[in-house]
Amino acid sequence: MKSPLRPLYDWTMAKAADRRALPWLAGISFVESSVFPIPPDIMLIPMVLAERGRAWLIAGVCTAASIAGGFLGFAIGYFLFETVGQPIIDLYGLQDAFAKFQGAYAEYGAWIVFGFGLTPLPYKVITIASGVAMLNPVVFGLASLASRGLRFFLEAALLYWAGPPVRAFIETKLELVTLAAFVLLFGGFIALKYLF
Repeated sequence: MKSPLRPLYDWTMAKAADRRALPWLAGISFVESSVFPIPPDIMLIPMVLAERGRAWLIAGVCTAASIAGGFLGFAIGYFLFETVGQPIIDLYGLQDAFAKFQGAYAEYGAWIVFGFGLTPLPYKVITIASGVAMLNPVVFGLASLASRGLRFFLEAALLYWAGPPVRAFIETKLELVTLAAFVLLFGGFIALKYLF
């Protein structure tokens, strides 16, 4: 029986190979680091699977745009927290987590940025918190580069070397993979809210 998700998957794979996919990935990576809830991995993975020869370019664009967007989040926290940053934190219901998080920044700022940059937890909260906590922008940038670069290039490398079996697994277990992606996405928001 054909999966009801198959047409969406086929459409996504076709768009991933489209000449406009790279600018879309850059845009999504940029806004995800400051305001958008969907991680760029949703585009990065099918793009690398569709065109494995461009894996490093795709990971590089994703990393650069994510870091640039991270500085937008930093600026929101630093310059516009009361008018823009606080409503974003309120939108995601992360007020308590955010308050505890600020206290930890004095001692562990670079490690916090690095750790959260590797995870599916909402990176925008970290970028805004970095601005609010007035973390050194150079430290913020280097921690972001290390974590986001490691995350996106590791994903690209795994897909580059294991692409055909991964693609075959996704195509045969599409519902399971989709469920796992949603669990990770929403689990990240829940974990951030209750762990901090």
